[in-house]
Amino acid sequence: MRAVFWIGTVVLILGIASVIVPIPRNERHSVDAAGVSAGIEIRRDSRLSPYASAAMILAGAGAMVAAKVRRSRG
Repeated sequence: MRAVFWIGTVVLILGIASVIVPIPRNERHSVDAAGVSAGIEIRRDSRLSPYASAAMILAGAGAMVAAKVRRSRG
């Protein structure tokens, strides 16, 4: 059950970080015509959905609690 506790801890930390840290995305768009290439690169910072972050936080906390309860029972 020690592994379940640590996996829950990692998921909880990632859930909290997903609320704070944006995820960078780079997109490249280009046009090739007559041997000439013109392009533009777009960078976007997007955050994870609040529902997904909440699910990760709840799942991590639930795994930690379940591991502690199971360990204390026997």
